[in-house]
Parts: sequence; structure tokens; C-alpha cells
Amino acid sequence: MQVSVETTAGLERRMTVGVPANEIDNAVSQKLKDTARRVKIDGFRPGKVPMSVVKQRFGEGIRAEVLEDVVRNHYVQAISAEKIIPAGAPRIEFTKDITGQDVEFTATFEVFPDVTLASFDGIELEKMTATVTDADIDTMLENLQKQRANFVAVDRVAQLTDRVKIDFAGKIDGELFDGGSAEGQSVTLGSGQMIPGFESGIEGMAVGSEKAIDVTFPEDYGNKELAGKLAVFDIKVLEVAEAELPELNAEFFTAFGAEGKDVETFKVEVRQNMEREARTALDGQLKNAVIDQLVAANEFDVPKALVQEEIQRLKQQAVKQFGEQSQIDPSALPDDLFSEQAARRVKIGLIMNEVVTSAEIKADEAAVKSYIADQASVYQDPQQVIDYYSNNAEMLDQVKAVVVENAAVDHILSKCKIVDTAVSYEEAIKSKTAAQG
Repeated sequence: MQVSVETTAGLERRMTVGVPANEIDNAVSQKLKDTARRVKIDGFRPGKVPMSVVKQRFGEGIRAEVLEDVVRNHYVQAISAEKIIPAGAPRIEFTKDITGQDVEFTATFEVFPDVTLASFDGIELEKMTATVTDADIDTMLENLQKQRANFVAVDRVAQLTDRVKIDFAGKIDGELFDGGSAEGQSVTLGSGQMIPGFESGIEGMAVGSEKAIDVTFPEDYGNKELAGKLAVFDIKVLEVAEAELPELNAEFFTAFGAEGKDVETFKVEVRQNMEREARTALDGQLKNAVIDQLVAANEFDVPKALVQEEIQRLKQQAVKQFGEQSQIDPSALPDDLFSEQAARRVKIGLIMNEVVTSAEIKADEAAVKSYIADQASVYQDPQQVIDYYSNNAEMLDQVKAVVVENAAVDHILSKCKIVDTAVSYEEAIKSKTAAQG
């Protein structure tokens, strides 16, 4: 076997492999003999079909099968001998393919880039920590009560936090527009479910009253045909209802899966959940900040084949977000929508892999158990969740991957300059929302 490798452009390599004719011929001859022994052809006894007939009928197909096997085997042998690790599948082309002569094919593929990490010493990061105060807990309890509020009709004008039932019809330049009208629509004032100015315009209205309000659609409104336009909504109030908050009792606590049966015990559980939520949010923000710094500090080409694979994964994820009943074909989505995100993900993966490899980071068993226990702690039966992870190889591998990545981030942080900053619980949660957006 003769092998030569050349760099065509960037990470792309073209490997030329020569295979002696006798290797092809011998393999074809053997397959023809095997076929002759088992093939059934009318007019001939089993195992007595002349080789000339077998060759005429099956020779071309058998040679194609042999070439496929030869290419696969020689490609694997060649990249092993040349100590090459391809990034993605090769593109195979025959440059010499004549029966009875040496065969030659080229395999074009990309290789992984050499990632030499920039020094971490110059990286400065802000590490935020949040303290959950008694006031935060009181606010959370009030929000939880509002979630289970019972709305009762009242005979007064509508005010903030009330739920109103309305008929409305919206017009732009005097004409009704699609989606701008509804009957019996329930709206909680102050919830932000309607465009700015709509809910506040209803405040002060009583049952049976009618009013026209002017509202301007936001410039970034989802429907581009309505964005930035002034609309007039004719509104009629059908009902005004105020929220009756449930009592903080055992029934209320149980509804939220709490074990405690009194307010103080419930507050302890709420505090623990809020502290975990804040810690998770801020850890995630710090992790994103680390990754942003690494991406900015390390410049290298990423294999197009890996980016294309990532694009396909992102397409699948996008379709799943529409639900199981979605009829959208992932392949119908344009690559351009995902190419930038895919390239970034591939780059991050290569950087983190280099950090893990160079620092010899492993999935520590104690860290894996700790991570699973932390994830399970928010469920009513933590042991059931722990058992599920422990007995599911795929889930366990995912956990190990997260633990390794977290350890890699911790390794990087140990080399960086860290500035500690205290923030409120509310600021911590906002950081999580910003990161998700």
C-alpha cells in the first residue's frame, strides 16, 4: 500500500492511497468462487454454475463490493500509519480504477486543529455571590401565594393586580387587523401579558364601561407588520375580579411539595431552594464569562465537518422546541440560522477538550455523586432520582461530562484574577434570565 498526504487548504488534507492490482483481483476471485458455490441459476445444478456465467452476472457488483471493503480497510490503515485523526468522514474519489491494474483513490478530510491555549494569567473575572435575605423570602412567599390565588368578582373599578374579562377590537388607521380582537379575554393587570400601555389603560374602568385607548406596538414586536405602529383599541369590561391569597397553612405547603407543616419550616425550605437557584445562576454566569474569555483569547480554524454536524444537531433541537406534533422537517431549515452558533460550540468543545487533556482532569467519583445528589435534592423523593442516574449509563455519562467541564472551569479560574462581588438575590436571578436570553 502506497500512501501520500498533502495539505490542500487550512485543516483539509488529501490522502492518496495506492492498492496493488493482485489484492483486488484475489479478493474478487475469492468472492466469485464463494458466489458460484451458493448461487442458484436455472439450468444449472447447485455448485455447478460455470465461473464464466457467475462472472458475467455478478462480476461487476462483486468488484464494487470488494472496492468498498478495500477502500474502508486501507483508509483506516493509512490514517493509523500516518498518525492522523480525521475530523469527520472522508470524501472518497477514485483516481485509478481499471480492472487488472493497480487501484488508486484519494480521501479528502479535515483534521483537528492544534490548539495551543493562551495563558490564563491575564484573564480577570468577576465572581458574584448572593445572600438571600428575610425580605427576599417574604417576597417569594407572596409570589407563591399569588400563583395559587383565587379570583373573586368585585363591584369596583379595576386596579393593578386585578384580573379583568374584556372584549376588545384593535384598529390601525381605522381598519381592524388580524389578531387584534377578542371576546371574553382574561387579562391580569400588571402581568405584562399585553403590549405596554394596554393593561394600564384598563385601570379605573368598571364593569360595563367602554373606552378607547391608544397603544403603540414596540419596535421589536414579533409581527413586523405591526412593529412601531399606533393602534386604537376599543375595550369593554365584562368583569373585574380581585385576587384572594390562600393562607399559609399545611395544605399550601404540601401543594409545593414541602415537608414542613408550619411557616418557619417552610421558610427554611424556601431559603434553601432560593440559595440553590441563586448559586446555580451565578455559577452559570461565571462559567459563560470564562468561556467567552477563552473563545476571545484563542484563535484557530475549526473543522467545517464538525460545524456541519453541530448545525444538524441544532436544527433537531429547534424542531423539538415546537413539540412532538411538529411537522417541520429539520433539513428544511437554512444552515445560516445556526452556522455561527454551531462554529462557536465546536470551538468551545475543542478548547475545553484541550484544557481537560493538558490538566489531566478526570470525572471524580465523589464529584459525580455530589452533583447527582444536588440535582436530586429538589425532588420529593431524592433517592429515586439518585437511583435513576446511577442505573442509567447514558445519563451517568452526561453527568460525568458536566462534572469534567465544571472541573475544567474551576482549573481555569484557579489561574485567573478573580474579583468578588456581592449582589442581591434578584440580581442573581436576572443574570440567569439574561444568560438564557
